[in-house]
Amino acid sequence: MITSGQNITKLYGGDTVFTNISFDIRNHSRVGIVGRNGSGKSTLLKIMAGVEQPDQGQIHWRKHIVIGYLHQIPEYNESVIALDVVEEAFSNLLGVKRKLTDMEQKLAQSHTSNGVEQLLNEYGKLQDYFMNDGGYEIEGKIKVVINGLGIETLMEKKFQMLSGGEKTKVCLAKELLKKPDLLLLDEPTNHLDLQAVDWLTSFIKDYEGTIVMVSHDRYFLDQTVKMIMDLEDGELTNYHTNYSDYVKEKESRLLQEFQKYEDQQKKIKKMKESIKRLREWANQANPPNAGLHKKASSMEKALNRMEKIKKPVSHRKLHLHLAAEERSGKDTLVIENMTKSFSGEIVLESIDMHLRFQDRAVLVGENGSGKTTLIKLILQRLLPDEGEVRVGSNCKIGYLAQQIFTERENQEKTVLQLFREIHAVAEGEARGILANFLFYGYAVHKKVKQLSGGERMRLRLAQLMYQNVNFLILDEPTNHLDIESREVLEQALQEFQGTILAVSHDRYFIELLFNQTYILNQRRLSYFNGSFTYAWEKWCNQIQQLAPPIKGAIKKV
Repeated sequence: MITSGQNITKLYGGDTVFTNISFDIRNHSRVGIVGRNGSGKSTLLKIMAGVEQPDQGQIHWRKHIVIGYLHQIPEYNESVIALDVVEEAFSNLLGVKRKLTDMEQKLAQSHTSNGVEQLLNEYGKLQDYFMNDGGYEIEGKIKVVINGLGIETLMEKKFQMLSGGEKTKVCLAKELLKKPDLLLLDEPTNHLDLQAVDWLTSFIKDYEGTIVMVSHDRYFLDQTVKMIMDLEDGELTNYHTNYSDYVKEKESRLLQEFQKYEDQQKKIKKMKESIKRLREWANQANPPNAGLHKKASSMEKALNRMEKIKKPVSHRKLHLHLAAEERSGKDTLVIENMTKSFSGEIVLESIDMHLRFQDRAVLVGENGSGKTTLIKLILQRLLPDEGEVRVGSNCKIGYLAQQIFTERENQEKTVLQLFREIHAVAEGEARGILANFLFYGYAVHKKVKQLSGGERMRLRLAQLMYQNVNFLILDEPTNHLDIESREVLEQALQEFQGTILAVSHDRYFIELLFNQTYILNQRRLSYFNGSFTYAWEKWCNQIQQLAPPIKGAIKKV
């Protein structure tokens, strides 16, 4: 056992997050923690890391355990570059390296034999330690991880100047390189492109230690974990299987619980009817029948002693219907021989794209490959240097950006205000609509700056639903959504009657919804009429046939 918890309870501001939960995690386990947003998954991870303490109960760890946990982005001074942060994983060995360098200088400067022999002995011992602990392999290990995560170009940049996603990836690299006994990951695939997710999947499979992760990435969970911990309504349930089988098993358990609850309710109803009938018969007798009264009382005591089965909870779900009442023309989007440069550097070159009414297309590519630039060109927020970008007749575009409501002027606005800016209805009607998106009661008065990523995404979806769009452009739409909300979004998109172009790294989402694939790499766009799996295999075969191979080519998933 590497860590265990018994009867753990956690409170925040008087509200109970979870009560009396217990867990046992064995060495070399691969565990995924799942649950709705706000269920306490990240809090549980913090308790496992020792960052937070339970209000009740106990948690134990194996002796001398080393824990790795990326819980917040640390602050560094302006001189620190990303490589400095990554190298912190080897701070002890790098300290030894500095000592060795100092000793070498002293030996080079020594002109007498006094003290040289002792210095040489110390130097030899320190060098053996450095070598045996992998000191000469540091550079190679760092190269493997930063290349796998696709962050090699960030290494010489100042850490404080990186974006939030870039900082997260750099810190993730540091934690992976530490190779702790217990590695705790909170949404590790956020901000990663498909290639980096693929690499991380392989890394986790080969990892020698224990990994516990919170994730909403269903495909990633299926590929990496062998146990699911489901945190729901303050209770923790273990499923010793991957994600797909967990879904089936949970549904089966829920049906069994409903059946047991209904059977007990029938039994309780019959017992109450029998008690009532016995008392009526006893009172009708002249004189009243004491034996029947006694039997009724005995049956009532048995009913009170019965352990009642709780009714299985049926959660309120997100309600989403995306209407496309007016259809666009036959051609939704036409891009012909389009090129875009910034400061003389070509970002997109000779791009062609053709979307027709009701097409479902996904755009994939490495981070920094130009996907966001291409979307801005389609939205006419940028103009091409060459070629043409033409949106079809009667197209009404609904754009779901990756960064939502980040503008300073929106930060102080409430959920209700932002919704009514798009849909001018009375407050009561707006509240009713927002309730379908899980904004209940006072939640509609929360300011944007107080909202989580998932809440911001739900608010933007509420706005989109009432804009009557027929061409949806979605940039990482499943980011920050829990699994249940992702499933509702997927169903709404399946029923949507317009055209969809999506940028996504969510493999499950991609495979479910899209039958046309565009792969952006090395400034060029490749089109495949088929699913992502089909497109990826074809594209990788094309890349392998090129000689010499393209620098930075994406490896096969």
